[in-house]
Amino acid sequence: MGLTKSEIFSAEQNQLAQLLKALAHPARIAILQELMKSNTCICGDLVEELGLAQATISQHLKELKNAGLIQGTIEGVSVCYCINPATWKMLEKEISGFFSSFKPAINCC
Repeated sequence: MGLTKSEIFSAEQNQLAQLLKALAHPARIAILQELMKSNTCICGDLVEELGLAQATISQHLKELKNAGLIQGTIEGVSVCYCINPATWKMLEKEISGFFSSFKPAINCC
């Protein structure tokens, strides 16, 4: 059986793609912005802030958590979420390195 497409790329390329894929939805960007703005764990306040259905927000939170961008803790019947600082710092470093590696050619297109 042949290789899956992800196997021909480096671990770093796959990881960056996975994180960027998790970011590639405006609702997820809005959720992350709310988490950064509050600078604390949020437990259920996102429905009022974003105007989306709880089920929709839950699905987006699941995607963000699966990617490692956020972390959650269970407090009673609610789950509280916050930014995962380790993944956030790694993403910042990877994106910065990705963009800074471009050196424009003098005579190109």
